[in-house]
Amino acid sequence: MACTVSALWRLLPPDLSSRIDRCFSSSLEMADPGDPGCLFFRADDVAAPGTNMVRLMDLFTRYRVPLCLAVVPAWLTRTRWLQLESIGRKEPSLWCWHQHGWRHVNHEPEGKKEEFGPSRSSFTIQEELIRGKRRLQTLMGDSFSPFFTPPWNRCSRNTLDLLKDLNYKAVSRSRMSLPPAPDGLPDFAVNVDLHTRKEEDPVSGWNGLFSEIRSALSQNHCGMMIHHQRMNEAAFVFLEIFIQALLKQRRFRPVDFGDLHALSKVQASQ
Repeated sequence: MACTVSALWRLLPPDLSSRIDRCFSSSLEMADPGDPGCLFFRADDVAAPGTNMVRLMDLFTRYRVPLCLAVVPAWLTRTRWLQLESIGRKEPSLWCWHQHGWRHVNHEPEGKKEEFGPSRSSFTIQEELIRGKRRLQTLMGDSFSPFFTPPWNRCSRNTLDLLKDLNYKAVSRSRMSLPPAPDGLPDFAVNVDLHTRKEEDPVSGWNGLFSEIRSALSQNHCGMMIHHQRMNEAAFVFLEIFIQALLKQRRFRPVDFGDLHALSKVQASQ
């Protein structure tokens, strides 16, 4: 898997802390004060307890902020799981371990990458969803949470219907993803991409990132997508400063998929 570091992480802006603070303060002027402000972090492509994975989990442990970890079932072994579990043992309630596809392999002959795309049969998709879920349940036991993040943040309508039929609690894709998820299957969208950015220079990258953050916060829903393999020192510095700013303010609370699912049930009943 390619681990390209995006251009913005080559140079941190000198006013990074103040720009982050301004993002939070300006969102207060645009957001609906009656709507709870929720912010979650989702780390994708999880399986191996490498240096960056350890550092990422240590960072979230230090600040006691929840992290949704999207685990690729076919990549996970018992040894790897025991190591990951050990890293998170100090604060086990922080981790929302959930399913990230089956093998993270593209099966679309053309167009955008999808593991569970329109070219695959419902039978094959269902078989691989079940295999992945069973593998994670077997290895993780009660630590597994039945949420689903499709690789590359996209999947077919058949997949979404099957996820609902197989009793997954929710899916997590990119903002405004199509097709829409069926009723009864909430979609906890990520709308800020930290590490798979395509800008060619740091200035454009930072402008794009802060634009995404401001837009997300103004909607009272901010989902940050993390790819730990693509993180360098600058990316870790930014994430720590952002978490510090998040914990200083009172408008947004850090949540995980379990919190969002409980909130969605309350909203559905109103």
